[in-house]
Amino acid sequence: MTSKTATTEHPILPLLAERWSPRAFTGGAIDDATLGSLFEAARWAPSASNLQPWGFVHASHGSAGFARIVESLAQGNVIWAQHAPHLIVGIAERSKADGSPNLYGRYDLGQSVAHLSIQAMALGLHLHQMAGFSADKLRAAIALPESHEPVVVIALGQIGEASQLPPPLDERERAARSRKPVERFVFTESWPPA
Repeated sequence: MTSKTATTEHPILPLLAERWSPRAFTGGAIDDATLGSLFEAARWAPSASNLQPWGFVHASHGSAGFARIVESLAQGNVIWAQHAPHLIVGIAERSKADGSPNLYGRYDLGQSVAHLSIQAMALGLHLHQMAGFSADKLRAAIALPESHEPVVVIALGQIGEASQLPPPLDERERAARSRKPVERFVFTESWPPA
């Protein structure tokens, strides 16, 4: 198993420092109680006007639903995601109840997934979030109405061995993590001049 605990400039919660997005997963199934805990954490995320405009469709490896979700993925994601124990589709409502656009639906879904990801870490699981998919194929695969938008597909499971991945994915799995330094994206009182 690969460990990639972040080297931080300031102290953060261990679960945040240990969170990363693997592509190699073990084949262990995710039980209903664990899934319940993950979606309960997602449920309690903050949302604009408490609209909670998120939804999830999930499927276990080996199921017909899982295969349909995999078929919607970009080929670069199929290579590894087809082996994950579980896939989750994160969905945002496009409109509010009054029919006006929900401008914060995707943002709120992101907060919900962030809560889910930290709960997953607390339970010894990891996620890998993917934007590489065909929205049209995914919409058909999960019978999603036009009122909702598929935003992300998430692979879920326990970390597997990098050696199970083909090159160059195995190398990427072992590579050190990096992030921009805080001073490149946090500013006091105004955005810096270009």
